[in-house]
Amino acid sequence: MIEVANRLHTVEEYYFSKKLREVNLMIANGKPVINLGIGSPDLQPPQKVVDAIVDSLKNPAAHKYQSYQGLPELRQAMANFYKSNFKVSLSPNTEILPLIGSKEGIMHISMAFLNEGDEVLIPNPGYPTYQSVTKLVGAKGVLYNLDAANNWMPDFEALEQQDLSKVKLMWVNYPHMPTGAKPSKYVFETLVAFAKKHNILIVNDNPYAFILNQEPTSILSVEGAKEVCLELNSLSKTFNMAGWRVGMVVGDGELISHVLKVKSNMDSGMFYGIQKGAIEALNCSNMWFATLNSVYQKRRELVWQLAEALNCTFSKEASGMFVWAKLPAYMKSEEYIDMILKEHYIFITPGTIFGSQGEGYIRFSLCASTEDLQEAITRVS
Repeated sequence: MIEVANRLHTVEEYYFSKKLREVNLMIANGKPVINLGIGSPDLQPPQKVVDAIVDSLKNPAAHKYQSYQGLPELRQAMANFYKSNFKVSLSPNTEILPLIGSKEGIMHISMAFLNEGDEVLIPNPGYPTYQSVTKLVGAKGVLYNLDAANNWMPDFEALEQQDLSKVKLMWVNYPHMPTGAKPSKYVFETLVAFAKKHNILIVNDNPYAFILNQEPTSILSVEGAKEVCLELNSLSKTFNMAGWRVGMVVGDGELISHVLKVKSNMDSGMFYGIQKGAIEALNCSNMWFATLNSVYQKRRELVWQLAEALNCTFSKEASGMFVWAKLPAYMKSEEYIDMILKEHYIFITPGTIFGSQGEGYIRFSLCASTEDLQEAITRVS
C-alpha cells in the first residue's frame, strides 16, 4: 500500500462533502429534503454574462492557453469595480490577480508566505478552509475567538496579550461568514495598525460585500492598508457565478507578485469565455444589486420566520446570504440539525463546523426558493 503524505493526516474531508452524501442518499430514497445548508446561489447570472461566454466560443483565441494574469480587460474591469464600489484605486497591471475562484487564493497566499512552523491567526467561528490550508502547508493555526457580545469582531486587547512573535498571517472575513456581522471603519483601521505593529500580513476574505448590505467596504480603503493587507473577492455570490470559478486577490504589487509565482506553477490560465463573461458581470449597473437583494430580502424574512418557529434568536442587522441563529439553551448544534433532518427533512448547517465558538448556533442558507422556505415553515410549525 502506498502511504499518503503526512500532511493529509492533519485534515479531514470537508464537512459538506461528507454531509451532502447523506442528504443526497435521503433524496435518492424519496425523502423530500429541503437543503438550507450550503451557500450555493440558485439564481441565474445576468443574461449578458451568459451571452458573452456563448459568443466567445466563436473566437479562435478562446481555446488557447490564457495568460496567468488574465485578460488585460478583465483586470481593468476589476480595477473599475473596486474604484466605483469601494473607492479603492488599484493598478490593473500590478495590483490585481484574477483567480480560478477565490478559494484557491487561500492556498496560493498560504504557499507564498508561510513556512513550516509559522503561525496563523484564524477566526473562530470562521471559514474552515483557513484552518485546513494552514495545516496542509505545515503552518500552525492559532484561533482567535469571536463572540456575539463583541459583534463577532476581533478582541484586540486579548490578541495583544498573546505571543505574536511567530505569527506571519491573519485571516479576517468581513462581512463575516457565518454570522453576517459587518465591520466598522474603526475595526479595519485597528486591524491595519495591528498588522503594522506586529509585521503581520492581514488577508480579508470579502465575497459577501454586496449581499443584503447597503454599505460594501474593503479593508484596502483604509490609509496604508496596502502595505500589510491583501483582499480576496469573488463573483460567486455577487453575480450568481459560483460554478464559473472567478475570483481575485488585490493589493500591493510586490505582494501580488509573490502569489503569482505560486499560481503560475499551478494552472494555465482561466478559460477565455469565462473571463469575457466576468467582464460583463463586473460592468453591471447598481440595478443588478437592487434586483438581487430584493429576492434575498424576501427569502430572509421567511428564514426569520423559520428560525422563530424553531425557537431560535438572531440579529436582523446581519448581512450576507445566511441567517446565523442561536439555539435555545443547552441544545447542541450537530444533534439539533440531525434531529431536524430526521424529523422534518430540512438540512441546516451546524455552527460547530465553523469552530468551537459556533456551538449552540445554526446557519440557514438563503439559497432556496420562497416555496421551499414556506414549506419548511409549514413542516416545523
